[in-house]
Amino acid sequence: MPSASDSADATTAVRKSAPPETPSTGYRDSTLSVFALLLAFRLVNALTLRTFFQPDEYFQSLEPAWQLAFGGASDAWITWEWRTQLRSSLHPGLFAVAYRVAAQLADLCGWSPPAKAELLLSTPKIVQALFAALLDCYTWKLAEKVYGRGSRTALITLAISVCSPWQWFCSTRTLSNCLETTLTSIAVYYWPWHWTASSSSEPLQKAKGSNAAQSDIDSILQLRLSLLLAAFACILRPTNVLIWLPISVPTIWQARTRLRYILVREIVLCGSVVLGCSVLSDRAYYGIWTLPPVRFLYFNIAQSLAVFYGRNRPDYYFTEGLPLLLTTALPFAAIGLWQSLRRSTSLASPPSTVHHAILTRLAWTALTMPCILSLISHKEVRFLYPILPFLHLLSARPLSAFLPPRAPLTRRVTVGALLLANLALAGYISQAHQRGVIDVLHHLRHKHEARNNLSSYTASTPQISSNTTVAFLMPCHSTPWRSHLVHPTINAWALNCEPPLNIPLAERGSYLDEADQFYLTPGPKRWLRDNMESVATISSQGSRSAQFLATQDPKYKAAYRRAWPQNLVFFAALEDELRGVLEETRYRECWRGFNSHFHDDGRRVGDVIVWCLGE
Repeated sequence: MPSASDSADATTAVRKSAPPETPSTGYRDSTLSVFALLLAFRLVNALTLRTFFQPDEYFQSLEPAWQLAFGGASDAWITWEWRTQLRSSLHPGLFAVAYRVAAQLADLCGWSPPAKAELLLSTPKIVQALFAALLDCYTWKLAEKVYGRGSRTALITLAISVCSPWQWFCSTRTLSNCLETTLTSIAVYYWPWHWTASSSSEPLQKAKGSNAAQSDIDSILQLRLSLLLAAFACILRPTNVLIWLPISVPTIWQARTRLRYILVREIVLCGSVVLGCSVLSDRAYYGIWTLPPVRFLYFNIAQSLAVFYGRNRPDYYFTEGLPLLLTTALPFAAIGLWQSLRRSTSLASPPSTVHHAILTRLAWTALTMPCILSLISHKEVRFLYPILPFLHLLSARPLSAFLPPRAPLTRRVTVGALLLANLALAGYISQAHQRGVIDVLHHLRHKHEARNNLSSYTASTPQISSNTTVAFLMPCHSTPWRSHLVHPTINAWALNCEPPLNIPLAERGSYLDEADQFYLTPGPKRWLRDNMESVATISSQGSRSAQFLATQDPKYKAAYRRAWPQNLVFFAALEDELRGVLEETRYRECWRGFNSHFHDDGRRVGDVIVWCLGE
């Protein structure tokens, strides 16, 4: 039997099937208040996040943004994806603007380099906190469109989003998937669901009066906003089209002739506008005419380069992906999916046409996307992120029914336990798991600032500082880069993992990148011997003149060899092997930071360690 709250939600949703009305001033004020609270919440979320998730958070957004903002001399790390025009410049362009504004503000205020560095470190987090707050807000607003304005179930949807460990862990990161999810949620909210609900809700029906005309204009404007945001999301992540096929195709198919014409016209118009902006932006960034979404699909599907970064089981998204996304909301999401897909009058009493259309299409979208993405060998949980708001919305009705206003004590205790589990998980993954790879960059930056006494400099003072050299002997992209090192006088290098771009498909099975070669049996000892200067140059014994003469040995000058840096950074799993190679040198441990209790990559097990080259 449906609960009382469900009936109230459905009744309100029936009224929502009418043409959209201008929100009241009180409602707008309450929405702004909710958004302000969400923004404050996500700012705390973003600024307290201490852990590492995916290298794409930095190398597909902040590194190219840093180069855009501060030029090629800033020494940002530009990966192969940008050199082969696989990514849209629109995403890093947003952060580049924010970087420039922050840098100008720091210079205007006369801040010292350390203070300016802290501001630049926080700037993308603040920008992303805004996107995360918008995601929460529009998830709630979409739930109100489904369940009714001010309904209990809509508030439960907001609570699920706010209390989600995945949202706390991921929503404030600068991944393109996060912006894609926000844009998708807003676009879905403004989609004209009522156009196919019934003839009585058709916004363009012939009616007398200025209110009907204004409703027509509002509907078109909302449709354009929806389509522009959807097109932007598809430019960022071409796979976002999998969201819009289950939503747009039924709308076009069911709409009346005039509405169908308007939909197709606006899709072509808005898509062309966004595509044109993207092409011009990419032309300015890359210096050539290119179309990154097409190249992205070609490289990752036609050439199967995505497989280079790992393969997963066909059932990965259903056995691991969705459970990681939903955590404790998983059983409620499963029930909500089942309820929304079955054709039964028990779903609501009585069901609203708009209400039913939204829930059904969102349910189909939430199933279609993982099913299609399962056909691709390379899988990551974040690829499913755009459907998470839909799953939260679908979870809200079963959770509302499970926890009515006068729920039994056992149910309240159960939900309380699930909430505590969410809080514990969110705290661990945002504060503990893989934090060492972030902390080490703060250590190196602060050490460089103290060594050069940069805190005494201001924006108007000539800044003269000596270089700090660092080598990261880690699997590639294990740490952020210039977005956290900040200062261009910190000269660093790391093992790379360029994919086999120019190697025939048949020969890629034997390809080894630099990081693979480093860890290859018999271990790092051979790589260090073949690629670094002789350890005699940094020996703890003998005179400085003998160390210099070792660098002039023709045997070691025959090929390019890296000089030993002032700081060596590596995981504890490598400590014994490096000690065997460098035990008689001037390297000594100078910093050690906790990274993780466990890791699925044995090369990343243990603390992060820094060895410093003594005098």
